[in-house]
Amino acid sequence: MKPAPFAADDELGTRAHALLGSVFGLPSFRGSQEQIVRHVASGNHCLVLMPTGGGKSLCYQLPALLRDGCGIVVSPLIALMRDQVAGLLEAGVRAAALNSTLAPWEADEIEQQLVSGELDLLYVAPERLLTPRTLALLARAKIALFAIDEAHCVSQWGHDFRPEYVGLSAIAEKFPNVPRIALTATADSLTRREIAERLGLGDARCFVSSFDRPNIRYAIVDKRNGPAQLEAFIRDRHMGESGVVYCLSRAKVEAVATSLVKAGIPALPYHAGLDANVRARHQDRFINEDGVVIVATIAFGMGIDKPDVRFVAHLDLPKSIEAYYQETGRAGRDGKPSEAWMLYGLADIVQQRRMIDESTGSDAFKRVSLGKLDALVGLAETAGCRRTRLLGYFGETPSFERCGNCDNCLQPPQLIDGSVAAQKLLSCAYRTGQRFGAQHLIDVLLGRLTERATEFGHDKLSVFGIGREFDEKQWRSVIRQLVASGHLVPDSEAFGALKLTETSRAVLKGETKVMLREQPAGRAPRVKSRRGDLVGAAPQLSNGDQPLFAALKAWRAETAKSRGVPAYVVLHDATLDGIAMTKPRSLDQLRGIPGIGDKKLEHYGRELLAVIEAAQR
Repeated sequence: MKPAPFAADDELGTRAHALLGSVFGLPSFRGSQEQIVRHVASGNHCLVLMPTGGGKSLCYQLPALLRDGCGIVVSPLIALMRDQVAGLLEAGVRAAALNSTLAPWEADEIEQQLVSGELDLLYVAPERLLTPRTLALLARAKIALFAIDEAHCVSQWGHDFRPEYVGLSAIAEKFPNVPRIALTATADSLTRREIAERLGLGDARCFVSSFDRPNIRYAIVDKRNGPAQLEAFIRDRHMGESGVVYCLSRAKVEAVATSLVKAGIPALPYHAGLDANVRARHQDRFINEDGVVIVATIAFGMGIDKPDVRFVAHLDLPKSIEAYYQETGRAGRDGKPSEAWMLYGLADIVQQRRMIDESTGSDAFKRVSLGKLDALVGLAETAGCRRTRLLGYFGETPSFERCGNCDNCLQPPQLIDGSVAAQKLLSCAYRTGQRFGAQHLIDVLLGRLTERATEFGHDKLSVFGIGREFDEKQWRSVIRQLVASGHLVPDSEAFGALKLTETSRAVLKGETKVMLREQPAGRAPRVKSRRGDLVGAAPQLSNGDQPLFAALKAWRAETAKSRGVPAYVVLHDATLDGIAMTKPRSLDQLRGIPGIGDKKLEHYGRELLAVIEAAQR
């Protein structure tokens, strides 16, 4: 049962801390969580920006328990609802979800529970919430708060705009006195303004947590043979671990998943073209089994709570830094060492620009989209710390110049004066009529007598063969960097032909100096980075702790299977780590492990103590 409504602010704080421990098994709040909980529990609206894994869910779950009535959570995906409800039920919270998977009698039962005050939290999809039936139902119930999760979906400037979110402005109109909290992991200033406007938040307070995820190592690699590079990456660094691989097209998803399976890596495809039952089965395997790699389009991942995803790999360039950050943020939610690894090439820029140009969006939308793409290309081509560049995009000034946990910090690239190389490349593009792509320009610079070079007479030009000091790989790097710095632009209407820009003239005249990252000739050296080299926020187990950890994982797997829930719903890896390191011998000692609240102690306490005792014999 819920405690009685609070009477004073100090009482609120006492109750909040008590529930934090007894329900969620946590000893203390993180970051701005306590401020947000107090703010919403006191009846105020707010917008929360907090990175994936930063504890957003607690910011509305706990206020819903503190306030009188039921918290209504607007969530875009059935999988998210299912996992969150399962976790809450395990913790003793009265939670349910209204979605399309329910039989009519099941939905009727949940609706009755809502009206009669028997629910603490109810998850609803936006399109269902806005039906006349559901709105009438909510009008009959006592509502504690509205939480709009993945709030960036409401903005046309966000990376994952969903039209069904636009109608959520009705919440403010119909329930003006019920506190509303909108939450997202990614939103630039433009997106934040639109979220506040569309959800009727007005001058509501905005809580912005640090976007830094120090346990994630960022690396961006030149694309050569994507599937082969991915296979090597997984084999060298993450064999036997869970990961997500993002591709742009369904066909590529299928091809990459097949190649990984042939290489002995358990991988499953996930995209909108698959049968719904197949998608659900693949998602369930990924969530419930260890070491499964899911290969997916961006249709996969929003709201997936799996905490032990050890890597996220991109084989194609995302649309924006927001999309990149959101997708990479699905790695390492448990604070353990994880990697965000992306392949990147000039063809990616051409493809994304073509998609923007061919979209049905307005001119303003296309301008904003191109600006977001340019920012992402700038992240890919930077010679500085990738983390500081990433944080700077979201308006955050980090306390460090170099993070020590990205590829550029670990192996700093050398900068060279590339002005002459830039002049040669720009001259080549100009003299060949600005009608050709990277490969032909490189062929001309290297003096290759290709059929196209002789057909157009480019073998007679003064630029023919003037670039033999570089190899093809080095010239591709020069081209990408000139595109990133705005001196060249791919023409999507001419199949990626490279054209000069207004700034090119100053480069050609020698008025603008061009500094480039030095690209070694030939194949780049392969850098192995095993898990032990990675940085994590969570304490690491010693070798002596590993046997008990393995026994606890085996117990958890059996328990999760018997209860029909994902393993992490029973207990997170971080909680198993705490047990393995401290080896508690009593229920009281076990109660002090983060992640074990009253209900979980009641359900699993004696079993856990038995596992600990057996493993130490």
